[in-house]
Amino acid sequence: MVARLAVRDATVGELAEPYDVSIQAVSKHIKVLSDAGLVSQRRDAQRRPCHLEAEVFDLMTKWIERYRQQAEERYRRLDDLLQTMPDDTEPTSLKTGASR
Repeated sequence: MVARLAVRDATVGELAEPYDVSIQAVSKHIKVLSDAGLVSQRRDAQRRPCHLEAEVFDLMTKWIERYRQQAEERYRRLDDLLQTMPDDTEPTSLKTGASR
């Protein structure tokens, strides 16, 4: 639905058409997207087309990218640390006080 709205505005009925779901189910999905600020609806005579708020997706993408970069940096530091560790170290037992 989001991909379809990225192309052009559509009514709930038009969004439901290609799927084997009820208009009520699509309406619920649109409400969730609307509550999240990702989709808006306006009245156009008898129609209520849904509109994708692309700017919100741009903000989300920037936010996700920032955290992706932070995660990559942490993994890079972990890789560097693991490379400095000797390969022949015995793994420690997960049980405390376990005898061999």
